[in-house]
Amino acid sequence: MPEVSGVRQVLASTDAKDMSVRLVVTQGDHQLVGVVRDGESWRAAAERTAGALSGEPVAVDLSGDVKQFAIEHDRVVSLRAMTRGDLPQVARWRQQPHVQRWWSDEGEPTLEGVTEKYGERIDGTTPTRMWVAEVNGRSVGFVQDYRLSDYPDYALLAPDPEAIGVDYAIGESEWVGRGLGVRILWAWMLKIEHRLPDARCYFAAPDHRNAASLRMLEKLGFERGVWFDEPRSDGAVDTVVGWSLDVSRVLGVATP
Repeated sequence: MPEVSGVRQVLASTDAKDMSVRLVVTQGDHQLVGVVRDGESWRAAAERTAGALSGEPVAVDLSGDVKQFAIEHDRVVSLRAMTRGDLPQVARWRQQPHVQRWWSDEGEPTLEGVTEKYGERIDGTTPTRMWVAEVNGRSVGFVQDYRLSDYPDYALLAPDPEAIGVDYAIGESEWVGRGLGVRILWAWMLKIEHRLPDARCYFAAPDHRNAASLRMLEKLGFERGVWFDEPRSDGAVDTVVGWSLDVSRVLGVATP
């Protein structure tokens, strides 16, 4: 196999008609290059291209002509169900300026306010579910998800009313700007595809000024949709941008 600047290159064989979508899987100093076959999801193509390498490819940047994946062993990102014991930490995260800027409409970021807002979700008595994101076992942020059809007014704004909506925040400021958001949402996507295998679309609607969040969704393969005004509890509105992910194209069909 040829060496290019110390990087091993392997090009998967395919028909010419399948050359339109290419991908790269990186592990350490190895870089395996492949293509997406007709009818194949980007994830499945990455797994096939990775071949005998140890580990599962995760998305790094799916926004370009070449879809970038990586196999990481030193940074394990996972999600677990939030418990009421997490709420003091969630309150602390909500108080951080970089979080509060985009989550101010979720109520006061005090322990009492956070408990009132999220307690029922944790208990499973509302359609919204709460998750804690962990890196190598350390809690660093949270994710919430819901089926849009459970919130009819919101569902009207998405291309698929049965889509799964998602919101997210990195609470620990030292992890902001380190590419962790992509990894957290990729871990969420892998979890939700098995928990709700009938969902064919995931949907997020960050504030139009939140450039980091917009770029993160783009890197995950979400496609930009319409802008719309989302009413706030104080009577004002936030202008947000709808982003949709085609689950079958990016992840494929979940195995029951």
